[in-house]
Amino acid sequence: MTPVLIFDLDGTLIDSALDIHAASARVLVKEGATPLSRETIRSFIGNGVPTLIDRIIAATELDPGGRERYIAAFLEDYEANATDLTVPYSEVVNVLGFFKASGYSLGVCTNKPYAPTVKILADLKLDMYFSGVVGGDTYPDKKPDPTGLLALGKELGPGPVLYVGDSEVDAETADRAGVPFFLFTEGYRKTPANELKSTAMFSRFSELPGLVEACLEKQSALISAG
Repeated sequence: MTPVLIFDLDGTLIDSALDIHAASARVLVKEGATPLSRETIRSFIGNGVPTLIDRIIAATELDPGGRERYIAAFLEDYEANATDLTVPYSEVVNVLGFFKASGYSLGVCTNKPYAPTVKILADLKLDMYFSGVVGGDTYPDKKPDPTGLLALGKELGPGPVLYVGDSEVDAETADRAGVPFFLFTEGYRKTPANELKSTAMFSRFSELPGLVEACLEKQSALISAG
């Protein structure tokens, strides 16, 4: 059966913190507020745009009553400028090409809204590798709710599903979905890597194929033994 390998986006496939920070800064300036630091915004990434804006409101002098306006303004600005500074992490393109050529079915499951996700993948020429995308607005509940991950795995199946991400949210999503999780340690997590539940950890994408293949071999051996 075809293995299904699903990736998170921000902090996993792409380093998007600079563009997210820039968009948030422009929104704050338009609202007469002081922009937050790159490090602060980076720490807010991972739970989707509404939560990002909630965290920005809590950290600034913004009027909470303008929440929906800030969300709309951020999305409009970000979608127009999402790849000005954003780049894939080192070795991502080569590794995606390896998995695709090896017969894996690849997908993206992210809390970023679907429209900017698809645009970013196209702009960075990553869309050719993926057969399915789930965004933060595809289903009523975002990660760590496992609905999107499970649905995408079923869509891309019927083989075993594995998930690759960088954060606490991704680790919990994989755990709740009951799928192996591979933690990219150079992303946007806040918790020490060894405190997150994972099948394996990696700091360079060139390490990932060997880890995935070892996991699949182990799964196959367990099935054969059972």
